[in-house]
Amino acid sequence: MHRIPEKIHELTVGQLSARSGAAVSALHFYEAKGLIRSRRTSGNQRRYTRDTLRRVAFIRAAQRVGIPLATIREALAELPEERTPTRDDWARLSEAWRSELDERIRQLNRLRDHLTDCIGCGCLSLEGCVLSNPDDVFGERLTGSRLMAESGKKKPGE
Repeated sequence: MHRIPEKIHELTVGQLSARSGAAVSALHFYEAKGLIRSRRTSGNQRRYTRDTLRRVAFIRAAQRVGIPLATIREALAELPEERTPTRDDWARLSEAWRSELDERIRQLNRLRDHLTDCIGCGCLSLEGCVLSNPDDVFGERLTGSRLMAESGKKKPGE
């Protein structure tokens, strides 16, 4: 791992990339999306404060669990600009995502648990299919393969 001397308070994009593990192009993208900030030198080179390392780590961790960039940007906007975010700052932000992540986990568990029931069943029934029609949301209209065929047809008068 690349070490940054304590006396260096700003990082080049290359140093930030090497230290964070994020590609330079990803860092430019994060900056364009307002997730991180830099200042420009007189030679128009980017310089990042050291706390940007923690911000990039937070962005990458949030992305790995499927948090949308817009949500990440909103969370980062709540952090102080004048100091490195603390463990408490991160805990507060990530707690707000807990229920969303729990719901995703429930959905993935349901998919996993029912996937073997559906592979090769050949039922073509949307009435009872927990993957195509969870909780029989289509049951009010139609059942079975007619619903699949209907999606490709035009209705009379169209």
